[in-house]
Amino acid sequence: MSGRKAQAARNDELILQAARAVFTADPGAPIAAVAEKAGVGISALYRRYPSKEALLQKLCGDGLKLYIEVAERALADESDPWESFAAYLRGIVEADSSSLTIKLAGTFTPTEELGRDAARTSALAVEAHGRAVAAGVLRPDVTPADVALLFEQLASIKLGGDERAAQLRQRYLTLAMDALRVPPAHRDLPGPPPADAELATRWRPQA
Repeated sequence: MSGRKAQAARNDELILQAARAVFTADPGAPIAAVAEKAGVGISALYRRYPSKEALLQKLCGDGLKLYIEVAERALADESDPWESFAAYLRGIVEADSSSLTIKLAGTFTPTEELGRDAARTSALAVEAHGRAVAAGVLRPDVTPADVALLFEQLASIKLGGDERAAQLRQRYLTLAMDALRVPPAHRDLPGPPPADAELATRWRPQA
């Protein structure tokens, strides 16, 4: 890309990263807070996204597309039913698209494209679940809705920085997967458990 196009692409990435951080912390935050966090002028932001609603639509659209990519990749692996389902679970938790659902659902008007992508994610979730149940590797009393809420529960873990939160989410996903699997499994959990000092940080006043 030319210098101008490359700069525009960098600005767009900065804007989207900032928007995710700002709006998952406070969905009611003004769009000016995104420009400030991204380090770009408000006019540059408005040239790319003419309204807060357009920015929210873009964020959630990207989240849906990432979900679809992760799910389709996991489902393409037909070598081991449990490993395929586990790859789907781990990939969705790592992608952290559920944080957008928790904070942004109902805060903007979905477009037709978002509706189509949402329908696709739902279909993939049902397919991943149905395949695992049919193969006898997933508890049959667990539903796709159970899994969706499990994703949201894991996304709510925000202890420490981004890297530590991601590590803890995978730790508790592993614990949950041992209970979901047929027969139940007992594996070493990834990452250390939260220390008392880490838990205590939640009670400190925010700067």
